[in-house]
Amino acid sequence: MSSGVALRLRTLQRHLGSPEGRGMEPGSSLLTTHVLDTASGLPAEGLCLRLSRLEDHGQQWTELRKSYTDPDGRCPGLLLPGQMKAGTYKLSFDTEGYWQKRGQESFYPYVEVVFTITNETRKFHVPLLLSPWSYTTYRGS
Repeated sequence: MSSGVALRLRTLQRHLGSPEGRGMEPGSSLLTTHVLDTASGLPAEGLCLRLSRLEDHGQQWTELRKSYTDPDGRCPGLLLPGQMKAGTYKLSFDTEGYWQKRGQESFYPYVEVVFTITNETRKFHVPLLLSPWSYTTYRGS
């Protein structure tokens, strides 16, 4: 295995299995995300995302926050303890903008992950593994 591939593999393994990826410090955000660029094997820094909540009896999305991933591909502080309430939420990731900045064509212009929060005191982590041609998400811890 080439040294570049090995470095990318170690970076992905570190991010996926690291204690830092399992949540934030006590009292901080109850909702976090982490985006990894699987094409490069590195965190997806500078990816724009928006957090919305479904309001008006399921008829209207209300944007709660616009943010960008940090150098580690994370976006802490999406919802602080007092802001969390039960409901349906959506994280919209501007994948087209991310890939365009890197001079890369991509298939998905954006990725929307819709999920339900039923317990306002639990932490929720929504990771996104991203390449120009595919993506994967799951309920993290």
